[in-house]
Amino acid sequence: MKIKNLIFMLLVAVCGGLVAVFAYTQVVDRQGNVSSVAPSMPYHLTSLDSQNIRDVSYPDLTFAAEKAVHCVVHVKVKSMQDMYASSGNPFFDYFYGYRRQQVPREGFGSGVIISSDGYIVTNNHVINKADDIEVALNDDRVFTAKLIGADPSTDLALLKIDESDLPFLTFGNSETMRVGEWVLAVGNPYNLASTVTAGIVSAKARQLGIIASQMSIESFIQTDAAVNQGNSGGALVNIKGELVGINTAIASQTGDFSGNSFAIPATIVQKVIGDLKEFGYVQRAMLGVGFKPVDDKFAKDKSTKSEGVVVDSVTENGGAAAAGIKEGDVITAINNVPVNSRAELQEQVSKYRPNDQVSVTVIRDQKTQQFTVTLRNIDGDPQILRRDPSTDILGAKFEEVSKKDRQNLGISSGVKVKEVEPKGKLKEMGVRNGFIITAVNDKPVNSPSDIRSIVNSVKPKGRILIDGVYPNGVVEYYVSVK
Repeated sequence: MKIKNLIFMLLVAVCGGLVAVFAYTQVVDRQGNVSSVAPSMPYHLTSLDSQNIRDVSYPDLTFAAEKAVHCVVHVKVKSMQDMYASSGNPFFDYFYGYRRQQVPREGFGSGVIISSDGYIVTNNHVINKADDIEVALNDDRVFTAKLIGADPSTDLALLKIDESDLPFLTFGNSETMRVGEWVLAVGNPYNLASTVTAGIVSAKARQLGIIASQMSIESFIQTDAAVNQGNSGGALVNIKGELVGINTAIASQTGDFSGNSFAIPATIVQKVIGDLKEFGYVQRAMLGVGFKPVDDKFAKDKSTKSEGVVVDSVTENGGAAAAGIKEGDVITAINNVPVNSRAELQEQVSKYRPNDQVSVTVIRDQKTQQFTVTLRNIDGDPQILRRDPSTDILGAKFEEVSKKDRQNLGISSGVKVKEVEPKGKLKEMGVRNGFIITAVNDKPVNSPSDIRSIVNSVKPKGRILIDGVYPNGVVEYYVSVK
């Protein structure tokens, strides 16, 4: 009897507890004093199961890659290089110097076919000082290439091979490219032909200071597509397979790719290559101003925004001066394209030729004004140059030195003086026709543009030292002051 009573009391207690819990939840929840802690969103462990990966859309780069590999070529160059070695006799070396001997030099890079009739663009530093240039196509055909022209100021060169019906890349608009956009780098790194790497545009209008020319123009596209030695002169293409740049340099402590590569934008390439093809040299347009970026101090003093570039000097009788631009003006756009750095301004002006007119947006006294500037050439005239500005530097006309003359005279570099003009620096120095200039200021030269680049880098009243040899083997040295 006692056991039955205990069981009965236990059942009553359990039922009472259940009723109490039910009543509590009903009453309290309705009064809003307690909220549910049940999660409304499911939670998952952070391990990755490939079966649970959702379909993520990535750009298809196969079309661009397949198109570009057939249009990028392997450029191989050969030349002879001077080397100096000991005779083995220290006394002889002391009095007569080390023996000069020539050794073969080989190099390689990439190039891009830009027309079906065999025009190829590459970097100037790939073919600089080359005696022979060889081009291998993606289908393993090999051609000897002719150098049409080169521009050290932009590090570009134009080659030509005798072939037709070639695949080629069309130019895209590098100005409309955006940071974060996918691109492909196509070239021949380490002599590995037809190599394609992918990345994104990391930055635009980078100025690195790597082109050693007084008239250098740098406005590189920065990407993280892997570029190594041998990629120079190769193609940077967008996902449409359009040529938007020529791969030129990398930022690296080791000489190998470390995450950043740089390409010359298509806007500059098109202009330079067009000039080299039509004239054999570049028609350089001058705005006629010196400039610097707008810094915080200038912006604060002038109560203006930190944008544009400041005109800190105006060339007398230049295009900008004639249009009314003054020192202290802030240039914010060229033909409505914003410019906020030296690189951006140079890139915009470099698209045009002398005598072209550009609209320059200027802020003066906190007011925006528009000026129409007629661009001028390197001589300060508003007209297309009808002669190569490099060929008359120092007052002479030049021509290439034949391979036979180089071998006979034992020289690995040189530019022949074809004609000394009646008035000019070489005439004053006593240089005669036929003289082969091998070096200027101890730097070897292989083209008139090499001579111009070195002479332009000499400060006013600086020394110009010219080394060379006449066809009869007589070595001469000439010295003058700029």
